Amino acid sequence: MKILSVEKIREADAYTIKHEPIPSIDLMERAAYQLYRWIKKRVDKEHTFHIFAGVGNNGGDGLVLARLLLKKGYRVIIHIVRYSDKTSTDFQVNYDRLIGMDMSANINEIKEKQDLPELSEDDLLVDALFGSGLARPVEGIAAGVIQKMNDTTAVTVAVDVPSGLFSDGHSNPEEGAIVRADYTLSFQMPKLAFLLPENDQFVGEWHVLDIGLSSEYINKVKTKDYFMKKKDIAPMLKQRRKFDHKGTFGHALLIAGSYGKMGAAILASRACLRSGVGLLHTHIPRVGYEIMQTATPETMLSIDSYDNYFSAVPDLSMYNAIGIGPGIGMEKQSQMALKLLVQEYPSPIVFDADALNILAENKTWLPFLPKGCILTPHPKEFERLVGKWTDDYHKLLLLREFSSKFNAYVVLKGAHTATCFPDGSIYFNSTGNPGMATAGSGDALTGLILGLLAQGYSPGQASVIGTYLHGLAGDLAMKKQGTEAMVAGDIVEAIGSTFRRMKA
Repeated sequence: MKILSVEKIREADAYTIKHEPIPSIDLMERAAYQLYRWIKKRVDKEHTFHIFAGVGNNGGDGLVLARLLLKKGYRVIIHIVRYSDKTSTDFQVNYDRLIGMDMSANINEIKEKQDLPELSEDDLLVDALFGSGLARPVEGIAAGVIQKMNDTTAVTVAVDVPSGLFSDGHSNPEEGAIVRADYTLSFQMPKLAFLLPENDQFVGEWHVLDIGLSSEYINKVKTKDYFMKKKDIAPMLKQRRKFDHKGTFGHALLIAGSYGKMGAAILASRACLRSGVGLLHTHIPRVGYEIMQTATPETMLSIDSYDNYFSAVPDLSMYNAIGIGPGIGMEKQSQMALKLLVQEYPSPIVFDADALNILAENKTWLPFLPKGCILTPHPKEFERLVGKWTDDYHKLLLLREFSSKFNAYVVLKGAHTATCFPDGSIYFNSTGNPGMATAGSGDALTGLILGLLAQGYSPGQASVIGTYLHGLAGDLAMKKQGTEAMVAGDIVEAIGSTFRRMKA
C-alpha cells in the first residue's frame, strides 16, 4: 500500500473527481458515509456526539457525519469552530443542508472562549477541525477547542488526521495545539505521521477507510513510502515444486554466540531453519558445542578454534548467504574476524546485534561492505551508526542517507519496522505488537531474513518478507501467550503458522 504526501492525496482527490467523474460534494458524502459506518458498528445511541467542525473540507466531512447520525436517531451537537470568516464551498453546502433540515438547534457556534461547551466523560468527541490540510501550528480559538477536547477523558475520534498534526513533517505540541485522539480514521491510506513513534500520543489506534479514490491514479503515482500488507507480501513468496530438494533452498552460514550468549545463536538458528532454508551451518565458539547439538539438532555446526568467542572466519565457499552478530560479543579478535569476513565475502551479508556495534566502532569499514548487505539495528544501534536525531522525521532522513551512501538495506526495528532500500524507498511493516519487545526477538528476525536470503530472495525481498513474517509470528504468539508473557521462542515456534496464513 502506498503512503502519499498531502500534495499527492489532493491530486488523487482531484483526479477522482475529474475521471470517475464525481462532484466533490458527492465524494465528501462518500467519505463521511464510511466514517458513519465505522462509528455505527462500534458506538450505541447511549452517548452524545460532539462534532467539532472547522470551516474547511474536514469540517464538511464532520457536518455530513452529523447529518447521517442525526437521521438514525443519535444525539448530536455540532460545534462550528469559526477560526476564519472564510468557508470552503463544500462545507457551506453541507451547513446549509443542516439548516434546511431544521437542525439549527443542534448547532453551536464557537467564536470566543465563552462559547466552549461542557463535556462529559460519557460523550464521544469527533475532531473535524483541520484534517490533513494544516500548514501551520494551531493557535487562537481552534487551539482553545483542542485544549478543551484534550482535557476530557471522553473518547475522541479524529477525521483523517488529528487536528494540529502535520502529515508529512515534525509536529511540536509546544508550538501549537494537537488533538490527542483515541482513534484516527484515515481516508484511503495511512499518513506517514501515523508510523512514527513521536506521534503515537496523538494518533491513537488508526484505521484506513476506503473512500474509492482512483486506483488508476494511485497505481501510477510515484512515492518512496509504503505500508506492507499481506496482499503485498504473499505474491513474493516462492512456491515449492515436487522435485525440489534441500539443495534447492540454499545453504546458510550463521556466525553467532559466545560465552553466556548461546541463546542468541539458538534462537537465530531455529528461526533460520523455520524460514525454509535447505541447510544451515552455525559457527560458534567451542563452549557452545553441546548446547547447540542439544537445542537445535537440525543445525550443522562450524566450531571456532577459540573456546568462548568468534575468532576466525571459516571456509565460505559453500554458502549462499551469511549472517553475523547475535551474541558474538565485542572481543578484539571477533572484530578483526568480522573485518576479514567483509573483505573475503563478495555477496550480501546480514549484520545484527554485536556485528552492528563492531561496525559502529569501526565506521571506516562501512564503505567496504559488499553491495546489498542487510543491517538490522534497533534504534540505539542505529544511533551508534549515524549519530543522534532531533525527531523521527530526521531519523528517517538519516536512514535514507545511510542506506544510499553504503548501498545497504537497513531494517530499523520497532513498531512498524522501517526497511530502507538503497534508492531511499522505505517499507513500513504492518504486523507485530508490543509483546515482541523481549530479549531474543531480534535474533529470530536475523535468522529468518538470513534463511530467506539463502533461498535466493533478493536482499530487499528477504528484508520485507522476513520482517512481515516475524511480526505476524509475534501476533500469533501474542494470541496464545499475551503480550507480557511472550518470549522470543514463542515467535520462532509460530513461524510455521505464518506461512500457512500467507497461503490461505
